Amino acid sequence: MTNLHITTVKPPFNDHNLAAMANTALSRADAMGLLSERVTCLDDHAIVKLENGIANAGIGLGLPSPKSGAFRPNPDNLSALLERIIEALDASPAPEHEWRALHSTLGLELLSRLLGISSASVRRYISGNRTTPDRIAACLHSLAFVVGDLAGAYNDIGIRRWFDRPRARLNGNTPAQELGENWVPEDEGPRRVRELAHTLVMPAAT
Repeated sequence: MTNLHITTVKPPFNDHNLAAMANTALSRADAMGLLSERVTCLDDHAIVKLENGIANAGIGLGLPSPKSGAFRPNPDNLSALLERIIEALDASPAPEHEWRALHSTLGLELLSRLLGISSASVRRYISGNRTTPDRIAACLHSLAFVVGDLAGAYNDIGIRRWFDRPRARLNGNTPAQELGENWVPEDEGPRRVRELAHTLVMPAAT
């Protein structure tokens, strides 16, 4: 995570549920490599920076914004906006951004192992010398969401270790084992990994 370092929270984000939604949206966008501006304060300006970052990747275009005079940034409006942003992020793999962001956090060896592809292939996808296949792009996107959720509680070293530690909620398997081979995000194992990461770190948002 490079651009998300929340140190201050301002109303109305002192509301626990609203803060949880905002943190989810911001951390996932950051894990996807879409936060182009540093965010240190959780306020209306953070949401504007979030919208600017995802819009640069062609995501969430046309969503209302707190910087618009027609938008009243009260808790209900912000909650509805954040829900739409999270849904837009979920539906929008962005491999041209996500490769570099996840490589920075996970490292080449772990990223290639989790995706079940060679390190050489990862390098080619990162460089843009090869187009990312749809299945790999979907898996990369799913990993970005896991990493984004974990970033609320772990640093980069902790995130990397998380994938190789047995978890009782995964029947003693590690998250890496639970992903399996040739997986897709809709498989039961990957869904459990994603739910575990989200539940452990952001219980209020589940």
